[in-house]
Amino acid sequence: MSLWIDTHCHLDAPEFDPDRDAVRRRAAAQGVGHCVIPAVERGNWDSVRALAHRHGDSYALGIHPLYTARADDGDLALLAWALEQHQADPRLVAVGEIGLDGWVPGLDPARQERFYRAQLHLARRFGLPVILHVRRSADQLLQGLRQLPVPGGIAHAFNGSLQQARAFMALGFKLGFGGAMTHERALRLRRLARELPGDALVLETDAPDIPPHWLYTSAAQRAQGQPQGRNAPEELPRIAGVLAQLRGQPLPLLAATTSANALAALPRLQHLL
Repeated sequence: MSLWIDTHCHLDAPEFDPDRDAVRRRAAAQGVGHCVIPAVERGNWDSVRALAHRHGDSYALGIHPLYTARADDGDLALLAWALEQHQADPRLVAVGEIGLDGWVPGLDPARQERFYRAQLHLARRFGLPVILHVRRSADQLLQGLRQLPVPGGIAHAFNGSLQQARAFMALGFKLGFGGAMTHERALRLRRLARELPGDALVLETDAPDIPPHWLYTSAAQRAQGQPQGRNAPEELPRIAGVLAQLRGQPLPLLAATTSANALAALPRLQHLL
């Protein structure tokens, strides 16, 4: 069985409250040997760390752009303190999830930018890569990275242009591909999945979000009472199968390549696997 690394899994999310440990066991049974669990705000820093230690996984600490509206400067100070307190923890592998979101209405762009840049400074201070939230924000994120270089990381759920992909790669980033790629109508994303060099790609689920096509329900179906399917790390091998088919590669080769890429993006993983 191939070994898979889920580089982005919100295992602490409330959707997993009924069966969290069973979810992780099922993923392990499918060959998912490791999950990276990124935080989204101060309130879940302790929980992602505890989960990583409980399941032998890893975690990242940060403030997600969607949570900047209820965060303040005190949270940035506490993040600096938490990174300092846990810098010797081998399971702390990145600052994240951080970034910018240009899709959700009502967010303050200037506030997002301030939190993003402050967390780039922290990544530089502690020598950690970053896990980036990239949604209609690639060019702005790249501008920040050029001005405040960090030790690489992962552009999570990448869905930009080939030019933007190459720009992230030039800055030492890997690009996260997951459930969105499984949808046949995602033409640009599937083309990127085929054309990007193998050393650019890492796999992720973003569980419980971004369900693959076999779990997805349309807005019309949800209006009729059918719930959205819950994504989970056990889906990663099947998602990987779609990527392997798009690239014309055998699954064992894809597993080896994407796992090596994850270790390159998040070097502390090398001591955990």
